[in-house]
Amino acid sequence: MTTFQAAPIPGEPPPPDSVRPRESTADAPTSVARLNDTIRGFVETWGSVWVEGEITSWNVRTGNVFGRMKDLATDATISFRIWSSTRQRLPADLAVGDHVVACVKADYFTKTGDFSFSVSSMRHVGLGDQLEKLERLRATLRTEGLFDPARKKPIPFLPHVIGLITGEKSDAEKDVRHNAEMRWPQVSFRMAYAAVQGDRCVPETIGALKALDADPAVDVIVIARGGGDPQHLLGFSDERLLRAVAAASTPVVSAIGHENDHPLLDDVADLRASTPTDAAKRIVPDVVEQRAAVAQLRSRLTMRLSQRVGHDIAQLEQLRSRPVLRSPESMIDARSQHLWLLAGRGRDTVERRLETQARRAAELRAALRTLSPASTLARGYAIAHLTDGVIVRDSAQAQPGAHVVVTVGRGSFAARSEGPVEEP
Repeated sequence: MTTFQAAPIPGEPPPPDSVRPRESTADAPTSVARLNDTIRGFVETWGSVWVEGEITSWNVRTGNVFGRMKDLATDATISFRIWSSTRQRLPADLAVGDHVVACVKADYFTKTGDFSFSVSSMRHVGLGDQLEKLERLRATLRTEGLFDPARKKPIPFLPHVIGLITGEKSDAEKDVRHNAEMRWPQVSFRMAYAAVQGDRCVPETIGALKALDADPAVDVIVIARGGGDPQHLLGFSDERLLRAVAAASTPVVSAIGHENDHPLLDDVADLRASTPTDAAKRIVPDVVEQRAAVAQLRSRLTMRLSQRVGHDIAQLEQLRSRPVLRSPESMIDARSQHLWLLAGRGRDTVERRLETQARRAAELRAALRTLSPASTLARGYAIAHLTDGVIVRDSAQAQPGAHVVVTVGRGSFAARSEGPVEEP
């Protein structure tokens, strides 16, 4: 505290710095500095105070936070500051609208007269122990593999029937159905209403999940809820619900809260959507986009087929333009002359061979005639043979009176042997 030592002057009012605020009068007022210093000294005696309220303002400047906290029942508010060194120790998800409890210390600035509170600790009301339990459960489920992407089931490209678990007549239901039907008007829904907060949330959600999972017509199940206080979303981090989702045979989509909300259901579900609207967009294809894609594919197919047919026609025309196909008779004409020459050469060869063989045959015929007995007979010789065909080579064979047939050059005649005749 500042020490004031102003010296009083006899017969004159005391200096304002020497007058305590409680002793001030109209004739002897205290100074602003003395008043502010007195207020600061009084405030410092409060020490740290735990206060509960709702965050209504949260402005970050160079790592520090300047905000306001509102009373839960009235309009009373206080200003608070969180230095960057303190902010590093606080939960990262603190935001406007959160119900919190904070440890604050009053701070009065004597220079400006501004009154504020410095925050040394802040947490969500009722979430301290819950957050610790959720972190332990998160570690257990991760160890068991429930967060493993390999176990997640694929979402069908075009689900014909969507099972929707949400609060009855809720904005989440309207968002999912409206956006899904806008994207694909023929899609249909099987509704299963359940409490989305409170004690009935978990058992009713599990019951709805089992009912839809048992329906063979349901292609995908969406669990949807709008945003809210983290305390209200704890049901979607309940271990019973998480294990039921992991055991479901139908793909499950988690669409809980807003982008910043992240219950454990998001990690166990087969697909996490940031909002119910996002869930509709991610599980239902846009019919306009699909028609455009089909038209594009059809156009590409037509173009490719046209290119292929045009290429084949060009190749065919190229083949047809070749001389051998443009006028095939020219090839025959060119070959006919060669064939005529070969045929002529063949005829000449055959004729020469025939003439040669004819001469050879004539020579052999002449030689044969020369060696033939007929030639000998033609020169005047004769052949005598008995009636039994034995040729007479010895005159002793022709006994007197024996019949002999004599063959000459031109015919034969019969004779009778008179026996051997002695040569002169």
